[in-house]
Amino acid sequence: MEYRFLGNSGLKVSVFSLGTWVSKGTPEKEASVHECMKAAYDAGVNFFDSAEVYGQGDSELIVGRAIKKFGWDRKSLVISTKIYWGGKGPNDTGLSRKHIIEGTKASLERLGLEYVDLIFAHRPDDLTPMEEVVRAFNWVIEKGWAFYWGTSEWSAEQITDAHRIAEKLGLIGPLMEQPQYNMLHRERFEAEYEPLYRKHRMGTTIWSPLASGVLTGKYLEGVPEGSRFALDDPYIKGLRKRFESPEGKAKMEKVRKLKTVADELGCSLAQLAIAWTIKNPNVSTAILGASRPEQLKETLKSLEVVPKLTPSVMTKINDILANKPKLPIARF
Repeated sequence: MEYRFLGNSGLKVSVFSLGTWVSKGTPEKEASVHECMKAAYDAGVNFFDSAEVYGQGDSELIVGRAIKKFGWDRKSLVISTKIYWGGKGPNDTGLSRKHIIEGTKASLERLGLEYVDLIFAHRPDDLTPMEEVVRAFNWVIEKGWAFYWGTSEWSAEQITDAHRIAEKLGLIGPLMEQPQYNMLHRERFEAEYEPLYRKHRMGTTIWSPLASGVLTGKYLEGVPEGSRFALDDPYIKGLRKRFESPEGKAKMEKVRKLKTVADELGCSLAQLAIAWTIKNPNVSTAILGASRPEQLKETLKSLEVVPKLTPSVMTKINDILANKPKLPIARF
């Protein structure tokens, strides 16, 4: 396993991490998550990601029970949670000081932990003053409930504003951002955030490196029974609809061509797609998902593909994708 510093900090995270998104849990589902967590840990993965909204808290419960079940040394782990969607009450959503503090306490109780290593603002909250958000997350850190705070799917302008306020108040700004990043979704990560990497050395914990499974190639011939796109879920239905549009079909043609590149390199399309993300030095860790240990073990082999991504191969990939963002003009 490779370990990278998380942004401008001394914390090292495994280049691959495991996401623990679950719908409302069942004993069978929990057993499957535990098996994947054990396979990841045995392979050197030290970072496990959760959120208060995943399974309405079940994700955190499952992660906490796995740590206890396997007797893992807490110091060997990097555990995260995310705060924004905590419930249906008027103060159970958003980034008010009240919800950040109460939501963090509730997450720690579900996890059965005294602290998380990382805590994220799961989405931006335009209705709460940024100073209140920055002060609240700093209070959580001062209490020892979290070591670092970050953001997820915030704009570069919002992150810059948080840093500006933190610097003005002598407080800690966001260390990391958790954005979507994959071959088909590049603009924000590579262009919009580029000044943040230079000025603040922001770390990143990217999600959806396989574009919800599209970059595995399993949807090239339709939607297989039992696959994610076959699920009866509003969010998944929206994703499927987008990929059935003319623009989505054009992306599928790109995926078909990428499969040829993967075949030439002797790897799976999924391994190629994941290796491509961690080839980017601004990726601190790529959050993986898996339903079976065997699937995860194959995915972890993506690390072996990175050396095969020579300049000529990367050029071929960029020619197929035809979506490389233009970098902003540096300002000094």
